[in-house]
Amino acid sequence: MTDPLFNIENLSLRLGGRQIYDGFSGALPNGGLTGIVGPNGCGKSTLLRCLAGVQPPDSGRIAFQGYPLAGLAPAERALCMAYLPQNPPLVPDMSVGGLVAKGRTPWRKAFRPLSGADHEAIDKALAATGLSDLRTARLSALSGGQRQRVWLALALAQDTPVILLDEPTAFLDLQHQLSLLRLLRQLADEQGRSIVMVLHELTLAGRFCDHVMGLRDGRLVCAGPAEQAITSQTVAALYDLQADVANDPIFGKPVVFPRE
Repeated sequence: MTDPLFNIENLSLRLGGRQIYDGFSGALPNGGLTGIVGPNGCGKSTLLRCLAGVQPPDSGRIAFQGYPLAGLAPAERALCMAYLPQNPPLVPDMSVGGLVAKGRTPWRKAFRPLSGADHEAIDKALAATGLSDLRTARLSALSGGQRQRVWLALALAQDTPVILLDEPTAFLDLQHQLSLLRLLRQLADEQGRSIVMVLHELTLAGRFCDHVMGLRDGRLVCAGPAEQAITSQTVAALYDLQADVANDPIFGKPVVFPRE
């Protein structure tokens, strides 16, 4: 039996005087796209930080592909997974290509120049995110949506089998949201990458994700294939919202229609 991508057992965490999780357990499958959904403040982003190893829990255990996540050094994690937070850190005003090149850091020896493989990974990441023509542009000259794509390109250039993304569609217009999600879908289907992302839009989660995990108040409300996880009952349990859920006639994916 194949180990899940992440297996979470009895996770407890308290931050800023608030109990985020109290005995949370769940599993995320290997391969494909997994969407983490739920209302604001339910613990989605914190869970992603725990999975990335940047937020240790107070107690409990997280296994990454069968191995204790806590046993992996940061340098080892960086070769296994790329993590893009919701609000990336501020960086000096550098070029687009310069920032994306930072994604190659885990693979490079100190003080060594970029290798041919590094340049190839950077070129592919820029092309995949539609940024090739902006390689020399300064970050300060970009829109919020363009900067979001630069950070995604950095994560892609890291070239890891697992990618963790916190609200990657934030600041993007509808066209670029769909373009980004199609790209992630392609990476999962054609390259076998496992992608876990926090999303707000349930219909987008249903359209693009294989697996959906729904959280509320630090508790697991639903988990499973998107068609099973996104239902009228789970929408009500997650958001206190009465809605109908029907399959899209073109893609056969769940679409949410609020009643009020």
